Amino acid sequence: MRPVSSSLVCWIKTVLLVLAAIVVTVLLTTRPARAETQVGFQLVQVPDPQGTPIEVGIWYPTATVATLPVPGLGDALLAPNSPLLGQGLPLVVMSHGNGGWFGGHHDTAETLARAGFVVAALTHTHDNFRDQSRSTDLASRPRQLRVLVDYMLADWPQHGQLDPGRVGAFGFSAGGLTVLVAAGGELELARVPAHCRSHPTHFDCRLMALQPPPADALAAPWIHDARIKAVVSAAPALGYAFRPESLGAITVPVQLWRAENDQILVDPFHATTILQALPGTPDVHVVQGAGHYDFLTPCPPGMARELPQLCSSAPGFDRAAFHLTFNREITAFFTANLPPKQP
Repeated sequence: MRPVSSSLVCWIKTVLLVLAAIVVTVLLTTRPARAETQVGFQLVQVPDPQGTPIEVGIWYPTATVATLPVPGLGDALLAPNSPLLGQGLPLVVMSHGNGGWFGGHHDTAETLARAGFVVAALTHTHDNFRDQSRSTDLASRPRQLRVLVDYMLADWPQHGQLDPGRVGAFGFSAGGLTVLVAAGGELELARVPAHCRSHPTHFDCRLMALQPPPADALAAPWIHDARIKAVVSAAPALGYAFRPESLGAITVPVQLWRAENDQILVDPFHATTILQALPGTPDVHVVQGAGHYDFLTPCPPGMARELPQLCSSAPGFDRAAFHLTFNREITAFFTANLPPKQP
C-alpha cells in the first residue's frame, strides 16, 4: 500500500474541520426558537353590589398552547380557561367607549398578555352595544372600574398571582374619560350646556341632547382608585368638562393619545384641553391621518361590511399597521411605569 502523503493528511483534516464547523453552525441556527408566551382567556361575570353582574374578559400569560380563536375576538389563537403563568404579575384594567364592549381592544389586550400582563376588560353596564339606557351616566363608569379592580385583586381565583402594587388602566373615548377620573380627575357637567349651545352638532352634544344625564347620575360622586398607578387614555371624551385643578392634581404617569382627524371628539375640546391641564410631561402621541375609531381593534371583513362607520379609515391610513405601533407603545409605557418590586 502506498503511504499517504502528509499534504493529503493535512487536506483531509482541514476538510473535516470545515465540515464540523458547518454542522455546529447548522445545529445552532436551526434549533427551535424560544416559544412565544401563549395567551389564556376567561369570560367571567363580576358581581356588582349596585347593579347587575359585569361582563369581563380576561387575557393572561399561560404555558398552555393556544389552539382556538374565541368568537368575536379576531383570529388570534387563545387558550381558554388555561392556568395562569407567573407570580407577582401586573394588572391592566380596560374601559371601552360609548356603546362598546369588553372586546373592543382585544389586540391590545393580547399584546399586553404576551408581555406578561393580566388584562381585565369590562363591558360597562347600561353603556354597551346591547344596552345604552344610561350611556350618559358617566359617574357609574369609574365606579364599575373600581368594582373590577376589587374583584381582580381579591376574588378572582388567581388573584394570589397578581401584584396589587402594579395596576394600570387603559381607556378609549368615554373609557379614556373613565380612567382619568379613576386617576383623580373630576367633571363639572354644568359646563356641558354652554359648550353644546356653541357646538350642537358635535357627537357628545347630540348624545347629551338625546339622553340627558339621569338626575341621580348628576348627584353621584366621582370615584377614584389610588391602586391605579399608570393610565393610558386614548381619545378621551369631554375634556372641556373636567375641572382643570382635578387633572392638575393627578400624580400617576399618563400616556395620552389623540387622532389627528377625530371627527367624533373634535379637537381642541377634548384630548388637547386635558393635556393642557395635566401636570408634568405626559407621554403624548398624535396619530397623523387617524380618525376616532382607528383606536379600535382592526375589523375583520364581515364586521367591516356591517359596521363601516366603526371600521373604515381614511384613504391611505393603515389601521392594522398603526396598531402594531399603538400596542407596542402602550406595552412599553406600562412596562416602564409598573415595574416589579426590587428584591
